[in-house]
Amino acid sequence: MAASTTLKLPEKLKARVARIAKESGRSPHGVMVEAIEREVDRTERYRQFVKDAQAADKAIDAGANVYSAGDVHSWLERLVRDGKAERPKALRK
Repeated sequence: MAASTTLKLPEKLKARVARIAKESGRSPHGVMVEAIEREVDRTERYRQFVKDAQAADKAIDAGANVYSAGDVHSWLERLVRDGKAERPKALRK
């Protein structure tokens, strides 16, 4: 069940939301819920990206394999084109 929340919007923003809602055939409420959900999703994905990057950095410091960006890009291109490709050689293990 949805919970009720009150938002105090500046008049100009409220008018913009109303215009978008009218043009798209949606309610202002629907436009705002979609915008909030999209922003929350974006923020969560960004935080996970940073967390993953920090973990990768720690793994490299601990001795994980490191690859040349050019080699990885070439490998990905071959993989997309051919469906399979030999992995690039690590610069260091």
